[in-house]
Amino acid sequence: MNEKKVTKLRFEEPIEKPKRVCAYARVSNDKDAMMQSLSSQVSHYNELISNHPGWEFAGVYADEGISGTKADRPEFLRMVKDAKSGRIDMIITKSISRFGRNTETVIRTVRELRSIGVDVYFESQNMHTLSEEGEFMLTVLAGFYQEEARSVSENMRWRIKKDFEKGIAWGGSDCFGYRLEGRTLIVIPEQAPVVKRIFGMYVGGLGTTAIAKKLNSEKIPPARGAEWNGRVVRKIIGNPVYVGDRVLQTTFREDYMSKKTRINKGELRKYYVEDDHEPIIDRSVFEEAQRIRKERADLFGVEAGETRPSYPLTGKVRCGVCGGRCKHKTKRGKGVFVCSRSNEFGKEGCQGVGNASEKALEAGIKAILGVGKICRGVIDERVQSVTVFPGKTAEVTLKDGTKREIGCQDPGRGESWTDEMRKKASERERERLAKGGKRHGQR
Repeated sequence: MNEKKVTKLRFEEPIEKPKRVCAYARVSNDKDAMMQSLSSQVSHYNELISNHPGWEFAGVYADEGISGTKADRPEFLRMVKDAKSGRIDMIITKSISRFGRNTETVIRTVRELRSIGVDVYFESQNMHTLSEEGEFMLTVLAGFYQEEARSVSENMRWRIKKDFEKGIAWGGSDCFGYRLEGRTLIVIPEQAPVVKRIFGMYVGGLGTTAIAKKLNSEKIPPARGAEWNGRVVRKIIGNPVYVGDRVLQTTFREDYMSKKTRINKGELRKYYVEDDHEPIIDRSVFEEAQRIRKERADLFGVEAGETRPSYPLTGKVRCGVCGGRCKHKTKRGKGVFVCSRSNEFGKEGCQGVGNASEKALEAGIKAILGVGKICRGVIDERVQSVTVFPGKTAEVTLKDGTKREIGCQDPGRGESWTDEMRKKASERERERLAKGGKRHGQR
């Protein structure tokens, strides 16, 4: 047997690829920006990563003016996406609080990154998340920072409440006729005369829709949007800001985590501040406008400031000509849907759809769905939209994509009479004649 020849190969050390390292920076308010500006953080990380042996600079992801309790930070989300795409091996950030103040978000994100081998290094804590103690320390510290965020939020709410009690405003926004400078509303000279005209026309007898049409015809630009409408005019008429008063805490933050702003519908106390800023309208004119507003609201069965009743199809019906929404109205005791643009601006707004019978639409939808009664819940669950076309037809689009055509007009009196109804009418007529009455049409 021949002896095997074995040659020892020279050992070659594997070539290590450079570690792709990025940084995450965030500032959430002016105080943070003053202490350490975003640009200085970016410069710091750029130099740190570029000068480290074996590291390859993978960029700096930076969110400015966004709280760490929010999960939907654009640059933060982009960084995580890039890491999952295999473009990042390690992330450096100043501290856990910079990475996020929401415990759930921080831990969930770190675990997702750990599962794909991406390390997060927190400078202040000198901690790598891929280390053995990283998970435990992260849970403890992230919880601490979340509690700190809650405490800061509670302190801020207490401070805001105290300022409200003193008549000091927080936040707010511009409105037609005023611009907000700091916490003070300043009169806009070019818009103040328009506000006076609106109140003057309203007290003089014009309705809000007519006022809107007049302002649009004169090409007077509103504060927001492309044109005036009755809703915008009504909002101005009912706003006490124009007599120099101000209502505080009309909105509030839902909680310190989501930071969602909600309209205050009685959940928290509101504060009415008189003589807060320079008025545009005399108080006597404003009070007269409110009297007229209340009078007109009572005439239509709805108190000023109340929400009109909701109908099952409200928000679902659209005009087949202009594509706009149709609003519910009551005409001669019957519910109808009319094109909002046509109702607001006449034929100049939309010339297509007339009155669509609420009763006819509901009857058609009940037949399609196979139900004896419809309510808002059924409509929201199964109906996508109802499009009304000129004439007597409407198209119902269901949530599954099915489209069905139905009628949208009440039948005429002749069409709605059954044989039984005609027979009873004939009997009543004969009885009347037998009593000496005359036939209809005879004198």
